Amino acid sequence: MRKLMLSLLLMMVAMGAKAQFEKGTTYVAASTTSLGLSYSSSEKLNFGLDFTGGYFVQSAWMLYGKLGYDHTRYTDHFQMGVGGRYYFTQNGIYMGLGLQYEHATKSVNNLQLCPEVGYAFFVNRFITIEPAVYYHMSLNDFSDGSKVGLKLGLGFYF
Repeated sequence: MRKLMLSLLLMMVAMGAKAQFEKGTTYVAASTTSLGLSYSSSEKLNFGLDFTGGYFVQSAWMLYGKLGYDHTRYTDHFQMGVGGRYYFTQNGIYMGLGLQYEHATKSVNNLQLCPEVGYAFFVNRFITIEPAVYYHMSLNDFSDGSKVGLKLGLGFYF
């Protein structure tokens, strides 16, 4: 009986997720990046916020724009970027790739390639909790400008 109930629950979650990843769906999200979990050789630990807006151009394919802010002990970093995501509609797992520009000071301006892997856990039909692992690879200063971290987001699909 337990296995049957679990199977039905997983099937309902997968069906609800599939409906939200269809062409024409709009996406808005806010996420905390880092929470002290991000690490780069120059900044050690930091805290940040991201705001993302996207649109599904095809089923399971989303294009997005993003604005971000990171605070470290000595500097504030501002980011803006674009990217795309592919959602595996059976389970809510997604893979994304973005390109962003980061500005911190006159001497710190990075262009970063940003792959990420995450999961869209649907709380209801429109709201998701989205944990993800990301890597921001600096194309200007690989060792000091690159970072890896975890983020947790709240997404809205409508």
